[in-house]
Amino acid sequence: MTQMHSMSILALLWTAWCFMHSLLISRGFADRMKKILGRRYAYYRLAYTIFSIFSLIPVIYFQLTLAEKVIFAWPWPWLLVKYGMYAVAFLLFYGGFRVYDLQYMLGIRQIQEKRHGSKKQGMDFTTEGILGYVRHPWYSGAILLVWAFASLTDVSLVSKSVLTVYIIIGALLEEQKLIDEIGEPYRAYRKKVPMFIPWKRG
Repeated sequence: MTQMHSMSILALLWTAWCFMHSLLISRGFADRMKKILGRRYAYYRLAYTIFSIFSLIPVIYFQLTLAEKVIFAWPWPWLLVKYGMYAVAFLLFYGGFRVYDLQYMLGIRQIQEKRHGSKKQGMDFTTEGILGYVRHPWYSGAILLVWAFASLTDVSLVSKSVLTVYIIIGALLEEQKLIDEIGEPYRAYRKKVPMFIPWKRG
């Protein structure tokens, strides 16, 4: 198998994982699963989270088996940029952690609400904390981590590129979902707060 063939397979695997990851949580697919599962739908998000993690293992394993040619290895003083990206990513993730309902995002909150008979759906819309500066701090942080992590090689360039495109598309799809669910308040929020780059207070 040639290197080009191997990287084509790698790109296909990452694209397939991204597609499945997005499809399984899309509004249309989730609505169909809700009809099929009924009360058991409360466990769907947790099952989705577990599947997303374990389905990533064969993709990463295949990538690790490929021979790599280093393109960029973060020499000094570029190493300062690398750790600067790590630092900003950490702040974005920490800021998101402070305002997001992590238990809901993992699927734990839905199970708790089912057991207590709660009919609440989704997370509350807020513009507090980091969300007053950037609309998608975790997407922004993820992009920084993708490009700062390890050396840039011909193989990692494939995965980094696919993941970056996926993160951007995922953010755009999330935007549309939030507009559909929240409406005018979210449209007004979009006009005040940037999507990826925190640079002003809304």
